[in-house]
Amino acid sequence: MIGKLNHVAIVVPDLAAGSAIYRDTLGAKVSEPVAMPEHGVTTVFVELPNTKIELLHPMGEDSPIAKFLRRNPDGGMHHICYEVTDIIAARDLLVAAGARVLGDAEPKIGAHNKPVLFLHPKDFCGTLIELEEA
Repeated sequence: MIGKLNHVAIVVPDLAAGSAIYRDTLGAKVSEPVAMPEHGVTTVFVELPNTKIELLHPMGEDSPIAKFLRRNPDGGMHHICYEVTDIIAARDLLVAAGARVLGDAEPKIGAHNKPVLFLHPKDFCGTLIELEEA
């Protein structure tokens, strides 16, 4: 069902500093920041030969990742995103197998302008999973 790894998301307390680490220290290609107010985050994508790293920073205290950053002030890994060919079919198979989809279980448009869903970390070895329709 799942396809390739699309990205690993890391919450950072300082987006400019996080970007600089990947760009200047590790030599990666780093995108410009993109504000996503509908998701309450600003994102930066680090391009790697085989996948991407998504740096996330909260847009205010109401951001869904603000609580994560309060618990982890240095930041840390937030989720892993896998591609699926049909997000509705994937959702239905996962729900039938007992997995929990977060929110209202309806896909939202994600950072790549594609439908995404998030799966409960307790159902996946303690890891928040994002599915993105490829």
